This record gives sequence, structure tokens and C-alpha cells, in this order.
Amino acid sequence: MIELSIKEQSFFLTLAFFILFRVKIMINKRLLIKNLLAHNDENSFYDKKLRLDLGNQEGKAKFLKHVCSLSNTNPKNNAYLVIGVRDEDNEIVGVDFFDDSKIQNLVNAYLENPPIIAYENIPFPHLTNKKVVGLVSIRPKNDFSICALRKNIWKYYGGSVFMREGSISKPKVFDIKIESINEEIVSSIEKHSRNTIKYTLDNVFEFMKNNHNFQPKYEVFKEYFVLCWAGKKKQAKGKNFYSRVNIELINEQVKLFYSNYDEVEIEIGKNYFKILEYVHLGLEKNFKYYPLEKVRIDFTNNMAYEISSEVVFEAPKFDKKTLYHFYNINNAVFDKMKNHEELVGHEREHLLNLPSLYLICYLNGFEEALTKLEEVKPFLKKYSSEAYQRHKEKMRILRKLRYN
Repeated sequence: MIELSIKEQSFFLTLAFFILFRVKIMINKRLLIKNLLAHNDENSFYDKKLRLDLGNQEGKAKFLKHVCSLSNTNPKNNAYLVIGVRDEDNEIVGVDFFDDSKIQNLVNAYLENPPIIAYENIPFPHLTNKKVVGLVSIRPKNDFSICALRKNIWKYYGGSVFMREGSISKPKVFDIKIESINEEIVSSIEKHSRNTIKYTLDNVFEFMKNNHNFQPKYEVFKEYFVLCWAGKKKQAKGKNFYSRVNIELINEQVKLFYSNYDEVEIEIGKNYFKILEYVHLGLEKNFKYYPLEKVRIDFTNNMAYEISSEVVFEAPKFDKKTLYHFYNINNAVFDKMKNHEELVGHEREHLLNLPSLYLICYLNGFEEALTKLEEVKPFLKKYSSEAYQRHKEKMRILRKLRYN
């Protein structure tokens, strides 16, 4: 049980009364997901998936199909995709934290009249810190314009239009009619998912309890937004850096950032919270931290907030002869994995560094290294859980660079 000081208790009481008398109340996204799942089966305004895979053309195509169909079937209200739910029994199993703020760029690139997309990571108490539920919110332009594929992707042709028929997204060629049929029911679900004083306070206490080993703190912006964050602090070259960083916006129950390995620099202003994320890359024992992305959360007077991001990554450059040397060594390790042979000695060390090596080679002009990086995934999962986690991290970096 967490004991609060008199000052902290006073703050939470003041916050509670303040929220109570504000006119605008935010939606608690965790409660929204529960209310959506209460409908049991998918329907024309929401769908649920066990996972998303945006790392290949098939996964991207299926995601775009669902976005297109939900947008066309819900021209005047939000539609939703819930990620991390088992279809057979509605069990919430969760997915990895997904921090790709450039997902709107993917939608814009492939869809005509694209809706506004938001992907949010929603924590649930029974899931581990590494797992969340993904919530994709889809907001059409509200002008009844038809959303369609702009160009070919996977087996879907440019110009294709998709609509929801019950719980299925189907292609439509004739009799395409955009009409609003779900506005009232979605509005009712969102209304019953609004935040309350109890939800806010419970979620603050829950965050403090779950992150007690990493110096949890809270920040209040514009006398309304409650942002909790935690991290393992260390100092280097006169600066404070944090690892194991966890940041949540309590009002909406959204996990804004989570990093298990990378270093993070944090700056807090009167009306903003800024993050500079570093990634660990290198060859063999020569690893360094490189700036990857700046994320800034600005809180405004009209009880809104904006998240902006900028990728600042500059690929490390290495001597081509050195890269070829390590590239061939890692290819030999990969070949042994494909032949189901046991790795011995230094080969297991090379295995851990293999994802970083392939990414660096690709960023230095080795085009075939990208194919290797994608193909090695299932083998790393079999041979080493740590190497597999490192692979997921390197694919995350690559995805950010692509969408940017």
C-alpha cells in the first residue's frame, strides 16, 4: 500500500473537485474497450484482432482494408479496431507496445479520402508492463466522401472500395452508398466511457504501485491533465538519462511511451512534456546510443493536447570492409540456424548482435541485408528470446524511418 504525504493527499482532493465541475470530460479508453467488447461480436463500427503485422505487405494491406471499410460505413462517427483480443472467447491477451506515430502517413499514402487515424496503447491491470491493448480510432472526414485504395498493395488493386457488412469487410463495386447508421449507438458507448474522479484517482494509485521500483512521479498540466511517469535514472556527461521509462496520460488511460532498453532524455516545461529517445546500435562490442526521435506533448487552454514527433536519427557509418567481415560472419550463423544446427561459443554472441548488424548494413547500402533482417525473425524466436526482442526493437526503428 502506498502512503501519500499531506501535500499529495491535498493535491488529489483538489484535482477531484476540479474535474467534477469541468464541463468537458475525457473518454477513459480502457473503459471504452470494455464497452466495445461487451457487444461480443464485431459489427459495422468496430472490429477486434489478435495482432497487427505492419512489417509486411500482407499485414499492411489487411489493416488498410479494415480502415477503409470502417471509414466508409461510419461517415459521421468514430469507428474502432481493438488489437490484442482473442476472437474465440473475447479474452484480452494484449500485444507489444506500439509507438509508431507515423501510422497516419501509411494511411495517407495508400488511401484516397483517408480518415484520421490514432493508434493508442491502453494498459490493463492483468497484463504485464510489456503488454497493452492497441486501440485504433478511425474518424472519417464527415463529408460522405468514399475512401478507396489509392494504389495496389498485396492482392488488392488500386481503386478498390471496402464496406462493412455486419462483422466482415467486403469489397464493393456496385451500389456503393455511404450512409450513417451507427452514430447514435457509438455516441452512447462513448458517453458511458467517460472518465470519472474514481477512475482518475484509481489509475494514479495503480501507476504508482506498478512502477514503485522506478521512482514514479506525476505532473499536472493546465490544472487538468495528469501525466504519470517513471524511469531508472542515471547521469552521464552532466545530463540525466532514464531507462525502463513508462509514461501514461491518466485522464484517458493511455500509455504514451514505454521503453525497456533504450535511454531517454526528458524535459518538462510549464505546458509541455518532451522526450528524446536514443537507440543502442553498433558492431560487436562497439555500441553507442544514437538519437532516434523527439516527441513533444503540448497541453492547451481548451482542454486538449497535441503530440508531435520528429525523427532525428542519423545512421551510423562504418567502413565497408569491416561491415563485409561481420556481415559474412553473421550470415554463417544464420545459415546454421536455418539448418537447425546448434550454435557454440562466439556464435551465440554474434546471434545477439545479429539484428543490429543487419540493420546497420542495410543503412550503409547493403540492400540484401533488409531481406535477411526480415527472414531471420522466426529463427531468432526459436534460438534466443533476448535476440528476438532485439530484433523487434530494430524493426521498430526501421518502421519509423520508413513512415517518416
